[in-house]
Amino acid sequence: MLYSSNKGDLDLSKLTRLYPAAVVEMYGEVAEMSLEWIETNQDKVTLRSFVLVFDFTPLNEDVKDRVVLEFDTKEELFETMNEVAQLFQN
Repeated sequence: MLYSSNKGDLDLSKLTRLYPAAVVEMYGEVAEMSLEWIETNQDKVTLRSFVLVFDFTPLNEDVKDRVVLEFDTKEELFETMNEVAQLFQN
């Protein structure tokens, strides 16, 4: 099952984790935080973008194999999440 993204075709059959996040900056540090966290803490950080992380890292492996799609708005993120969800429903 392939998802065509702006970073190439992603083989979803090899996916180990798929999650959305908000990329925030605080005191010069940049981190991925949950969407729930950003809802309650948005006034304390600078929101840089939203991301959808496709993690292909095998369980118990240290080497990260991830593809991160970046979005300017939460609506764009949700649109892509819906596209990916449709592939899992078929």
